[in-house]
Amino acid sequence: MKPFLYVLLILPFFAFSRTLEVGQGKPYATIKTALEAAQDFDRILVHPGYYTEGLLEIRKPIQLIGVGRPVLDGEFKSELVAVYASNVHIEGFKFINSGKDEIRSVAAVHLYQSHDSVIRQNIFENNYFGIYVQASNRCLIEHNKLTTNRSTSQEMVGDGIHLLGSREIWVKNNYISGHKDGIYLEKSRQCFLFKNLSRKNLRYGLHFMFSNESVYTGNVFDNNGAGVAVMYAMNVQMYNNHFINNWGDSSYGILLKEISYSKIKGNHFENNTTGVYADGATKIDFYENTFANNGWGLKINANCMENKVIQNDFIGNTFDVSTNGSVVLNKFNQNYWDKYEGYDLDKNKVGDIPYHPLSLYALLVDQNPSIMLLYRTFFVDLLNRTEKIIPSLTPENFVDDEPLLKPVRS
Repeated sequence: MKPFLYVLLILPFFAFSRTLEVGQGKPYATIKTALEAAQDFDRILVHPGYYTEGLLEIRKPIQLIGVGRPVLDGEFKSELVAVYASNVHIEGFKFINSGKDEIRSVAAVHLYQSHDSVIRQNIFENNYFGIYVQASNRCLIEHNKLTTNRSTSQEMVGDGIHLLGSREIWVKNNYISGHKDGIYLEKSRQCFLFKNLSRKNLRYGLHFMFSNESVYTGNVFDNNGAGVAVMYAMNVQMYNNHFINNWGDSSYGILLKEISYSKIKGNHFENNTTGVYADGATKIDFYENTFANNGWGLKINANCMENKVIQNDFIGNTFDVSTNGSVVLNKFNQNYWDKYEGYDLDKNKVGDIPYHPLSLYALLVDQNPSIMLLYRTFFVDLLNRTEKIIPSLTPENFVDDEPLLKPVRS
């Protein structure tokens, strides 16, 4: 398209748009009056101040811009901003003290069937839900900070960012802490999560439910109550994330539940009770991940099939892998195991003898956790060495035929 034709197409939107200013000494004293006066594609500038106007409803494509971080206080009564239009841009505010309603999922900012909207560079403090995106498409949520100290109970607080029945939502460079789940994708598709930091949330740092064809990459999930859960989904791509410091009886770096046809590549699992717990996971590719200093690096149940665990590093874990059955239908190959004691006579950086990463002691601990009391005793060392010489209980085909002599990732 020729440049002058493009200008002619967009000119009608800008030629008649206006800037409405809100604040002390400005033409509009309240945000509500400015919203009523605004026309499509107008810009509303809200100057510094403390605004307690109840629920603000946006039903036109506008820009709502905060100047000097104005504060919108919901006084624990209602949502602060409800968006019923598309092409809405909200930026530069501090949203505090939203109301609470478990049935209506009250949020500080709630998008209802909004398309091509942006929520950027805002602060959310002490809200029930922070941002709730419902039945919306092609929206961007970036550079927001969402924290709350409303409760230490999961039932008394909502999620930081919740996507419900939405598509092509980009969630980038946000900080989320203190919520029930940091980020929750429910029945959403083709979403992209990039470089978010989700830490110290009460349940999951990230929670997937029935959300297919999505990608999350470059995120950090740190010290969340139960780690991360990706459940009942397919075609999920998980690249270059950090899953760290998730400790507890039911805590994981990541829980994979009934997930299929997905890729987990280049991730770092460190200081978790269990790095990855897979249950009903099918056709998952684990490539070039690092499992370091976890209780269990990888727990893969017997109902997991046709998964590939290739070129991963297992370093400093109490137990590298574990399973709950005698049948193994997954492939382990060319991984680095720091417990491997083989040799490499032909100098090709691959061990000359196969490695069986599942120890008898790990199998017994999985069946009876109290046996952990014997950890690092002579009896356990003798048990494992005997099992290597005369295998009896560990699955014979749970083996890496080409163990690497050096880590894949430095």
